[in-house]
Amino acid sequence: MGTVTRLLIANRGEIARRIIRTAHRMGVTTVAVFSDADAQALHVKEASASVALGGNASADTYLRIDKLIAAARATGADSVHPGYGFLSENADFAQAVIDAGLTWVGPPPQAIRDLGSKSAIKRRAHEAGVPCLPSHAGEDQSLRRFIDEAERIGYPVMVKAAAGGGGRGMRLVHRASDLPAALDSAASEAKSAFGSDELLIERALLSPRHVEVQVFADARGHCIHLGERDCSVQRRHQKIIEESPSPAVDAPLRERMGSCAVRLAQSAGYVGAGTVEFLLEGREFFLMEMNTRLQVEHPVTEALTGFDLVEWQIRIARGEPLPVSQDEVRLNGHAIEVRLCAEDEHFTPHAGTVQRFVAPQGVRVDHALHDGAVVPPHYDSMIGKLIAHASTRPEAIATLASALDQTVVLGLPTNRALLAQCLRDTVFGRGEALIPFLSTHGDDIRARLHAAQESLLPHWLHALWQAQSAGRGTRLTSPFNRPLRVRHRGRTVDATLNEQGARLCVTVDGNTTEFDLHSPAQSARTHDGWHLQIDGIDTFIEDASFEPATTGHGHTAPTLKAPFSGKVVALHARAGQPVSAGEVLLVIESMKLEHAISAPRDVVIASLAVEPGQQVSSQQLLLSFA
Repeated sequence: MGTVTRLLIANRGEIARRIIRTAHRMGVTTVAVFSDADAQALHVKEASASVALGGNASADTYLRIDKLIAAARATGADSVHPGYGFLSENADFAQAVIDAGLTWVGPPPQAIRDLGSKSAIKRRAHEAGVPCLPSHAGEDQSLRRFIDEAERIGYPVMVKAAAGGGGRGMRLVHRASDLPAALDSAASEAKSAFGSDELLIERALLSPRHVEVQVFADARGHCIHLGERDCSVQRRHQKIIEESPSPAVDAPLRERMGSCAVRLAQSAGYVGAGTVEFLLEGREFFLMEMNTRLQVEHPVTEALTGFDLVEWQIRIARGEPLPVSQDEVRLNGHAIEVRLCAEDEHFTPHAGTVQRFVAPQGVRVDHALHDGAVVPPHYDSMIGKLIAHASTRPEAIATLASALDQTVVLGLPTNRALLAQCLRDTVFGRGEALIPFLSTHGDDIRARLHAAQESLLPHWLHALWQAQSAGRGTRLTSPFNRPLRVRHRGRTVDATLNEQGARLCVTVDGNTTEFDLHSPAQSARTHDGWHLQIDGIDTFIEDASFEPATTGHGHTAPTLKAPFSGKVVALHARAGQPVSAGEVLLVIESMKLEHAISAPRDVVIASLAVEPGQQVSSQQLLLSFA
């Protein structure tokens, strides 16, 4: 039986705050750890005590086992909760915690090894009678072996990191010629995210659902499941919408999947919270992996069951039994969660400062945001989660979409409006969204967002006028036309503004729209313009006062700038080199993912402004074209 009275949380952000909340309610004091970038973060302020880890990168902070154990000893902590991500599925960390005489709030180290590795779990799943896709995993990581095994399995294949999760180290490969590059890229990303570059490959299903089962086990051999979550809406193999129950799972299928999940966990002597993930195609399902930790989307299950899963983790770590039997589990209503991420509509991550944050009412919001919060480039792009619970699925969808409209995050791009559009999409509404949903419907969703932005152009200019007037303090009414030139979505827009008593007239392309001077809008200054939000739609407008009225279409800038902050991990270009449109010039790692930056057209490289290993900020010069 372990002791949990002073709990060190080896994590950051919203999950650290989530654990603190339950721990304090249970009378457990907490210890936060933080990187230099997180020194002013909310989890640091809310914990009972805190310890600086020193440094910024994950490898120097939240992935340093020695620093975390030292922090626990220095503060008198008797237990460690890993949250999710970072070291949460690292058996060596779990063992180090136990060897230090501390209570590990998680599964036994050997169970993590047996089930947390995608290669090891395949062997155990076969023994337990859990269906799996044809695959290759093992010690032989040579290119030749992967090529041979891919031919045996048949294309398309999915390359996966053997350790960790969250979509990192995953690549879909359709042709043999693309396999070597996919293996190199996946191994590099996996090494950075999990400290291991071990890979596996398996047959790829192109249009399945991603359905996972929440399991919980105590140290007395009891294990139950808490139903399933449908996580099919994803980008870059990472979930952004999760719901329960799944629209495709009925009671008999739930029982079959739940039974397999429980059997797999029990086969390894599992203890604590875990999630067994399946690919579902029709009525058939196949094991993907097991996450030997609490999931990001655990609030969905909490909403349906009424259970506090973090409380269960702490109680089970203390040696207590499961509080309910399988027959006592009830799933009530429908719950949906969306992941709010600091990224644009094309899923490009963005670091920066949150100028203004307003949480919506009527839903659960797990976050670590506040006015002035800094979103660093060193960690994941997720900055919060919104969870709606209602008696029916349509009610939950409507509630969550409305909550997204009410959410205000100004200062950097987020996927807030895109998430709302996904929820309102007819395919999602019918419960028919599969894993390829965003790859097949993403362009239509983005087009609807763009159309909404364009229709609001006069409103954006009015909001910009309001923001600029507020920034000047005392405003003097002027009867004269005021010219305004801005850049919106890459094009230069000329307009005139004219105050007529209590009204403002905005003229664009010869069309005039009148506004009340003080109609509501949200706005915040950015480094090169303004971030504006109206009626759940937001956009960025840049000052173009000193630019020519029109810009030549088809002109490509003579330089290439960083689209976001990150670290240059590979540089494929050299001065004097001719390159073709689409050819990869360099790779930037940002928010734990690698992003290839390609040539915008056929061009010759004139000079390089960066080198491998260098940190770059958004809009920093990368290279120049001849």
